[in-house]
Amino acid sequence: MHSTLVRAQNVFGFFTTVAFCTAILTALSVLLTTQEPSAKVDLRNVQVIKGRPHYYSPKKEEYAHIKFDLDADFTSLFNWNTKQLFVWVVAIYPSPNASSLSQAVIWDTIINSHSQSHPFNLLQFFTKAPPPEKSRKAKKQSMTKQEVDPEPGIIRFKNIKPKYQITDISGILSERTNVTLEIGWNVQPWVGALTWTLGEGQALGRWKGVDGGKSKAFDMPPLKKKSVGSETVVSSGATPQAAEASAVI
Repeated sequence: MHSTLVRAQNVFGFFTTVAFCTAILTALSVLLTTQEPSAKVDLRNVQVIKGRPHYYSPKKEEYAHIKFDLDADFTSLFNWNTKQLFVWVVAIYPSPNASSLSQAVIWDTIINSHSQSHPFNLLQFFTKAPPPEKSRKAKKQSMTKQEVDPEPGIIRFKNIKPKYQITDISGILSERTNVTLEIGWNVQPWVGALTWTLGEGQALGRWKGVDGGKSKAFDMPPLKKKSVGSETVVSSGATPQAAEASAVI
């Protein structure tokens, strides 16, 4: 009963029990934090083009190219248990079947926490690498970067180009009405369950839904010609105007 193997098993069993209980407490402790994310999405312009949205597309079809402004503050979503944050912007528009809506992701990004961006390295205490030689300009830029190290979760972009084009199963996107852009996110913790977007007005304890995060409704511009796309341009303080742009084939 008191052999070395039995004692090792007891120690290992006690260790795993403590680790499991610590992980549960860590996962539950984030419920005590306050989360108040806010975001603002504004349309810059939308262009409907008829062509091949991808080089591997077998045929020509209508697709939309949407540019937008994004101003978001997700700092409250980062705590001691946050590994990274996955953020995306989705375009929502009515499908040919009026009883349902179509959704298409046009942009996404991953925001790492400080602990994920600068992981702990135990070997740094035993090895000492010689510092690389830097010029005065490089040293000044490095010091400025350290002084102005932004808090993770701040997103401020103007006139963002979409990562993905919007296509529809019907092959037609022109003159679609009541289109909106919405932001969503997924918090990926070190331990525990994934948490998803809480919409405006929703709440879970001390976690509040996003303040804003949805653009004003707009319409897809018409497609005038086969080789010419129509673009709706939105500028601050002005009404949407139609412009023309050559198709990308």
